[in-house]
Amino acid sequence: MTDRETRLGELAEKYLPAEVLERFRERAGVYDRENRFFDDDLEELKSLGYLTLFVPDAYGGPGLSLHEVSRLQQRLASAAPATALAINMHLMCTGVVKALNDRGDASLNWVFEETMAGEIFAFGISEPSNDWVMQGSNTVAEPTSDGGYLLTGVKIFTSLSPVWTRLIVHGAIASDEEGIAGPDADQPAEGQLVYGFIERGAEGITVSDHWDVMGMRASQSRATILDQVPMRPERVSRTIPAGKHPDPLTFAITSNFQLLIASVYAGVAARALELGAAGLKKRKSAKSGTTFAEVPETRARLADAHLDYLAVPAMLDAYTRDFDALVDHGSGWPLRLVGARIKASDAARNAAETALMCSGGSGFDNNHEISRLYRDATAGLFHPPSADAARPMYAAALLDE
Repeated sequence: MTDRETRLGELAEKYLPAEVLERFRERAGVYDRENRFFDDDLEELKSLGYLTLFVPDAYGGPGLSLHEVSRLQQRLASAAPATALAINMHLMCTGVVKALNDRGDASLNWVFEETMAGEIFAFGISEPSNDWVMQGSNTVAEPTSDGGYLLTGVKIFTSLSPVWTRLIVHGAIASDEEGIAGPDADQPAEGQLVYGFIERGAEGITVSDHWDVMGMRASQSRATILDQVPMRPERVSRTIPAGKHPDPLTFAITSNFQLLIASVYAGVAARALELGAAGLKKRKSAKSGTTFAEVPETRARLADAHLDYLAVPAMLDAYTRDFDALVDHGSGWPLRLVGARIKASDAARNAAETALMCSGGSGFDNNHEISRLYRDATAGLFHPPSADAARPMYAAALLDE
């Protein structure tokens, strides 16, 4: 085993030992059935120092790399996908700050201090019908005289909704001349966007009490409604032109979001394949007199899903290590980042469906783990950008000058 793999194994045992994973897996079914937040998992993750993974040692954390955290998230997702998906949003925020810090920008290092003090960060970028995602916003940001903003809008799929204390958000800065700067149905986004953090105790924040979804139920990713919510001047991170204007902050957000989300679905796929294999070994064919693990057709079905999966951890290893090494892929980065997340999501759904078939009728029972994994895997359809939205980017890379 290489030194790198040895270290990864040591990190797995330190932050996610096998006995902890088994507790998480057992609770995952309960959380799903009762549609409640993963409070017990969160307390264990806190006690293990999991929420500080990206915090550099200068601030009291272990300072892990994106590659190392990706591997840990794959491991966590193999036991509790909804827990992994939700905790991703905290890790994404701290990972963004580490990425900026690694590239010489220490402007958000206060996030490290607050993380060590116990604050929980979450991601408030997604909005209803905003397919510009980070290039525009339907949230109105009204400038205040002290250099801050008042935000009004709706953020959806806000994971960690019961517990977050800090939320990274963006909004379109209101202009007296042009109105709200944001996406238009036919034109690219224009105007200015502000990025920054709001605090849970601020006035004007309402967290929806509705969350009754198909999968990833324990994430409790409820909508967050903002009504004149203050973003204090010292919490303003960037003002960026709307549209396609590269910035280190949005690059760091995209990289951590796409690769950590992909890591979750890679973990889902890996666990689904394990359950599929176990299902075939357990079931006996009356026709052949053997287990289904020895029936050529069922072996081939599982083999195809395994083949599709294997490309995903390879992509994640390559891209996270390049990111950590500050490799400059230029315009090739979006292709890699989005591609990894879409392929991981596809692999998770394919592996879960295959495992469901391998498990037979017992897998169709809601109490079976593969039934939950199958539903959890479908959440991968809703992370931005969708495959439909991404296809023009891949076509343009080959066909347009």
